[in-house]
Amino acid sequence: MIQLKSMLNCIDNSGAAIVECVMVVGLQRAAKIGDRIVVVVQEQRNSADVGAMSSANKVKRGDVRHAVIVRTKQMSQRRDGSVVKFDDNACVLVSKSGDPIGSRINGVVATELRRKKWSKILSMAPMQV
Repeated sequence: MIQLKSMLNCIDNSGAAIVECVMVVGLQRAAKIGDRIVVVVQEQRNSADVGAMSSANKVKRGDVRHAVIVRTKQMSQRRDGSVVKFDDNACVLVSKSGDPIGSRINGVVATELRRKKWSKILSMAPMQV
């Protein structure tokens, strides 16, 4: 569960490395996989980490952006009875209209995004669990 002040890894190539949750969008107190949150960028990626995209960082430290949660440490039970748990909390930055800011995703994402209608994020991800 992601709530106020939770720190998350940003796994897209938008230029953010670590973000902090400042608000959960909706009437809920904590967010799960597939929920939208508002984050503040705490750390930027180094230009060496991004590679050829070094001058094209789309976000910088202190920016307030929307994000979608793609992995959580909290166990989540699926409809078929299986349970999934990841090693870290991770998100992907999106615009207010819901389009991903980055063009690539590094790492796996949860299949629960399909039910929440985040198919653009699923199509960019290298693997779904």
